[in-house]
Amino acid sequence: MKGHLRKRGEAWELRAYAGRDPVTKRQTYVTRTFRGGKREAQDALAKLVTEVAGGGQAAQDTTVGDLIRAWLDLAGRELSPTTSRGYEWIVKTYISPTLGSVPLAKLRPAQLDRFYARLRDEGGHDGKPLSAATVRQVHAIIRRALQQGVRWGWLATNPAALASPPRVRNRQLTPPAPTGVVKLVATAEAEDPDLGCYLLLAATTGARRGELCALRWSDIDPSGTALTISRAVVEAAHSTIVEKDTKTHAARHIALDDGTAAVLESHRKRCMERAFACGVKLAPSAHVFSGDADGARPWPPNDVTKRFIRVRKLVNLENVRLHDLRHFAATRLLAAGVPVRTVSGRLGHANAATTLGVYAHFVEESDRDAAAVLGALLTRSGADDSVDTSKRSRRSPSH
Repeated sequence: MKGHLRKRGEAWELRAYAGRDPVTKRQTYVTRTFRGGKREAQDALAKLVTEVAGGGQAAQDTTVGDLIRAWLDLAGRELSPTTSRGYEWIVKTYISPTLGSVPLAKLRPAQLDRFYARLRDEGGHDGKPLSAATVRQVHAIIRRALQQGVRWGWLATNPAALASPPRVRNRQLTPPAPTGVVKLVATAEAEDPDLGCYLLLAATTGARRGELCALRWSDIDPSGTALTISRAVVEAAHSTIVEKDTKTHAARHIALDDGTAAVLESHRKRCMERAFACGVKLAPSAHVFSGDADGARPWPPNDVTKRFIRVRKLVNLENVRLHDLRHFAATRLLAAGVPVRTVSGRLGHANAATTLGVYAHFVEESDRDAAAVLGALLTRSGADDSVDTSKRSRRSPSH
């Protein structure tokens, strides 16, 4: 590792060679200013060179790609199959081609910033700009992998912690109007009754797609007025269905309105009739939404989306996504004045702060409505007090 120093007025300039930039291929240096004698400056330079070298036990012979692969092997045990596949695709498509062969010792925040800028300008398909959200995903993977490298002692510090990925502007949520949701559900009930029940549950519970697919009849209360969500299903490689915990690894109990409970009961009777016609039994462990007469296997989440898209086209709601039914449930509850903590629990968020972060705009609208209600109440009370005072004045005897 190269390094040298030179006198700059009353101070010394220390420079340590940090290798070639993986994006621009130019030589890069880490420069610092030191004040003191020449011997002390030489000692400081030696420390800088050691620091730039990485300071970790594996930094000299380990690349960024090596670390990311090791981290994926570790993190993959905790990630859902869908998330794991997404991470691997991002690594293969964006990270490995440029940074995969870069030694950990030579990775610097400035290099990462230039890498992110290159992705933002021309990292997409056919050299088109890549969205800021995707670049942030790339950064998140790099940062988490490098942080694991710090824990393992492969790195002294995490270069990504000081990098500056692009900011992502929060997308304005536009949940479907109630009339649109009613059309979707009614059309589905006419064309595909099972899907109609599924969409109604999605709109009234705010449950995630995979959570509803994983629902079993044993999760429905005997009274039919509530259900418990304790798992979800995802599609792994080769369309394999995998059951896992909910996103927050916690179960939640959700109350059902009378209308939804009645539709769910009709769906149960329909499933029992199908099972009877096929000579099988609908066990309590059977899935509520299944293509099998005995409910043995759940609907694949991607198949639900395809069925939803077909119904969506029939009612000319091309811009509405299946996940928007979850947003519909959340925003309507907040607009109705339901406490954020209650909405958070119903949606299965980790905490109320998550709900506030996603639906801040609608919480603000609800807050303005609350202000108007209080203002009107106080104004009316003030007017009533004035009337009472006037009446008392007219009744008072004159002296």
